[in-house]
Amino acid sequence: MKFIHTSDWHIGRLFQNISLLEDQLYVLQQIKKYAKQHQVDALIIAGDIFDRSVPPADAVEALDAFFDEITSELELPIILISGNHDSAKRLGFGAGHMSQSGLHILNQLSDVTKPVVIETATGAVHFYGIPYHDPVEVREAFSCDVSTYDEAHTYLVDQIKQVRVANVSSVVISHCFIDGAEESESERPLSIGGADRVSYQPLEEFDYVALGHLHGPQYKGKKHIRYSGSLLKYSFSEHQQNKGITLVELNDKGLLSTEHLPLKPRKDLRVIEGLLEDILEQGKTDPNNEDYLFVRLLDKQDILDPLGQLRKVYPHTLQLERTQFILSKGSQLKADVSLKRTEQQVFSDFFKQVIGHDLTDDQNTLLLDIVAEAKAVIEIKE
Repeated sequence: MKFIHTSDWHIGRLFQNISLLEDQLYVLQQIKKYAKQHQVDALIIAGDIFDRSVPPADAVEALDAFFDEITSELELPIILISGNHDSAKRLGFGAGHMSQSGLHILNQLSDVTKPVVIETATGAVHFYGIPYHDPVEVREAFSCDVSTYDEAHTYLVDQIKQVRVANVSSVVISHCFIDGAEESESERPLSIGGADRVSYQPLEEFDYVALGHLHGPQYKGKKHIRYSGSLLKYSFSEHQQNKGITLVELNDKGLLSTEHLPLKPRKDLRVIEGLLEDILEQGKTDPNNEDYLFVRLLDKQDILDPLGQLRKVYPHTLQLERTQFILSKGSQLKADVSLKRTEQQVFSDFFKQVIGHDLTDDQNTLLLDIVAEAKAVIEIKE
């Protein structure tokens, strides 16, 4: 059996007030192509289907159309769980009816012991879904004594172990934060102070564990306990991550292989740094100048409207950092005193940027005289 493990789609997400819906639909079509190419038996989505509990109407409409392509055109079952960004109840509307068409929405904690069974040439595979939860929700659903995220998650895993069928491949789908895994800035914290971490050890005996929540592709503890990562880079802290999906293959003895299949974005999210003049020159011939950019300028002189200049060649420059500035205690930018420049240097830079050439010798002499005169007036007044 082969299936695709993916997660953290965050459909409808805004990145610095820019809608990423077209970018998301672009990579979803790549998932569809991978599904056809590898003739998979199921598509697994481990939570955070939408970016917020009440998603925009166009996001709902677009995802509905994509799910219809997968279940009707490819006749491929989809199994998904709710994540911390989703509203479990809203996501699960009509789930009972949808399952008949191949869309299995596992959003209720009370159903964690009820597997979705996929029949394949190598035998049946049982998929158990553990939607996002906190300790209070687990206590209310099972009348059990759990007080931490780890205890709550372990309790649910133990419930699955009690009903797991011997000699039948079993896959757990969970939206959680495995302790020690690598996080990114774009992930919403599940709790304060690291209390949301859970242990990987209770999951070891399953044939595969499809995890969601962390945006970087990775495994933790054992190679079959994996995060597929998000569809796209959702923060500049993720700019070096290789986004993709995980192709999983099982046989009658359990896990056979996993393979990372890359996703190519419509517009990449990059961090570039250098001198403004060099970046502007690079942008004139950069075939990917439509990418979303974070630019770090290394120039030490003052620059007139650097963001405006950058956007002439890189229109989606979203964030700019000047390395000659530092943050004060009040989170305000101030000049680094180690890079303090004279009045003559500041005006000379300004003159060149506005006029297009350096001051002449006579102009420079006149400037120095004016600066000296101004300083003398200030000293007299003081």
